[in-house]
Amino acid sequence: MNTVQKGFTLIELMIVIAIIGILAAVALPAYQDYTVKARTSEVILAASSCRSTITDIVQNSPVVDMDDALASSCDITPTKFVASGDSDEDGKITVVANEEKLGGDTSSTANAITLTPMVVAVDSEGDPDPDADPVALDASTAGGGTIQGWMCGPAATNPMPNKYLPGSCQGTY
Repeated sequence: MNTVQKGFTLIELMIVIAIIGILAAVALPAYQDYTVKARTSEVILAASSCRSTITDIVQNSPVVDMDDALASSCDITPTKFVASGDSDEDGKITVVANEEKLGGDTSSTANAITLTPMVVAVDSEGDPDPDADPVALDASTAGGGTIQGWMCGPAATNPMPNKYLPGSCQGTY
């Protein structure tokens, strides 16, 4: 009598397990980076109230020199992923992430993000130059101006690694 073998051989099962192991080894680090990037988005979102406050101060201020008003305009409330945050005299917001909760390769020396208000550049006569790229806000001369947008990226001090920054926060306007 001739019997037909049913099922998989041991070598076939070992090959399948090896392929699954290789896929898991590649997918796990990518997933961990993605998780940190999602948490970083929440860190950036924590600065939205400061962005609104600074935009309101700059665009509605009759005062040209706003250094003092912007330096104390907002503080960011700590959350699960945010350790602290504030603004400087030029309206630049720095948010410091809680590296213990964020995970990944973040540390106390690699956990800060900066959002910089961008305004219309002016020519040599002081008139708006619509053809020029926007420039960072200079609060000593920009009162009553219009913030065109915000440039987001790693902070100069303790910069967050680029691989954890969302696409909208890669240092571009």
